[in-house]
Amino acid sequence: MAAVGIDEVGRGSWAGPLLVVAARQIGDLPAGLADSKLLSKKRREALFYDIEIACDLGQGWVQPVEINRIGLARAMHLGVKRALLALRADAQEEIIMDGNFNYCPKKYKHAQCIIDADATHPIVSAASIYAKVLRDRYMTQVSLKYPNYHFHKHVGYGTKLHREMVKLHGACELHRINWRPFQEQTSV
Repeated sequence: MAAVGIDEVGRGSWAGPLLVVAARQIGDLPAGLADSKLLSKKRREALFYDIEIACDLGQGWVQPVEINRIGLARAMHLGVKRALLALRADAQEEIIMDGNFNYCPKKYKHAQCIIDADATHPIVSAASIYAKVLRDRYMTQVSLKYPNYHFHKHVGYGTKLHREMVKLHGACELHRINWRPFQEQTSV
């Protein structure tokens, strides 16, 4: 059985959900997989549909209200758990997770963390790209509900524009108001 790759997107953002994706290869992975941050939006979008065909995918969304309530570390645990449950991952499967901390539930005995796995392990790259495209699409959609924040431009990350919009309009329900980097940068 092929290894399950896990990556997340949105961990460092000021607003919006955290999304963890678990991917298991079931077909030929597309050429050109890499860390999603190194690819253009157009290239990520082009790979997205091929990844859907080549992989079983599980999504673990953690909403801002949950992150505000339980904190980011516990939100990561929750997102990984949800992604693995959605994938229907077996406790005996090999799991490769990007990063240096294992957020997998203890029942997954064969989970390993590899720094920069999204750049070195194609199945983790696939999870990275899939997560980035889904979350960016989500943030573009919520930008219609919250036009004052321009989420479609910065997808919730701490840009100068985002900081200015928070100072002008205050925080909305998508903001991680209890997260120290957000508080420090916005004085909310």
